[in-house]
Amino acid sequence: MAGRRTAVLISGGGSNLQALIDATEAGRCAAELALVISNRAAAFGLERAARHGIPAVVVDHRSFASRAAFEALLDRQLREAEIELVCLAGFMRVLTPGFVDAWRDRLLNIHPSLLPAFPGLHTHARALEAGCRVHGCTVHLVRPTLDDGPILVQGVVPVLADDDTERLAARVLEVEHRCYPLALDLLARGEARIEADRVTLPVGVDPLVLHPELAGHALQP
Repeated sequence: MAGRRTAVLISGGGSNLQALIDATEAGRCAAELALVISNRAAAFGLERAARHGIPAVVVDHRSFASRAAFEALLDRQLREAEIELVCLAGFMRVLTPGFVDAWRDRLLNIHPSLLPAFPGLHTHARALEAGCRVHGCTVHLVRPTLDDGPILVQGVVPVLADDDTERLAARVLEVEHRCYPLALDLLARGEARIEADRVTLPVGVDPLVLHPELAGHALQP
């Protein structure tokens, strides 16, 4: 049986798009990747989509006089493709409250920090500056406030003594590629339920993904 029709919005290389493709093709994610939209024609993620036979379109934000006009075409493309769920995967445009509310509880984002810590940009540098012992990523349902919304899945990595932003970012990306397919699967299967703006999951479903270097460690203060 086909999974819920899902679109992925990208702006660049699409490594999280590839993780979603791999998971759906392997049967580990109950979604059908039915559309990829990029706001940049040069995004390598478009080639990833083509390699796997996923329809893809470019909607260049620079061609529109307003954000509202840009998002109106985005919305039309999604609805014409009968999309049910939307994943933001390195999509470098802030969406307006109107668009977010229209896709409420069907719009996912992945952010490279353990939200609510470090919303916004430069998360790895900020984690290092703060002396964090752990860092990670969060897959959440999108709300009008930037990097806010009910949390579906989080991935946790250690921060090592010799880390710089590049090494830490690479470690976080490893768990991103595990977290996003898991979060999409939970939503597509209907196992993630949103109650009072919080996500509840069935007993036995673990929404925490640990980096291998944390295996066997208890995450306690």
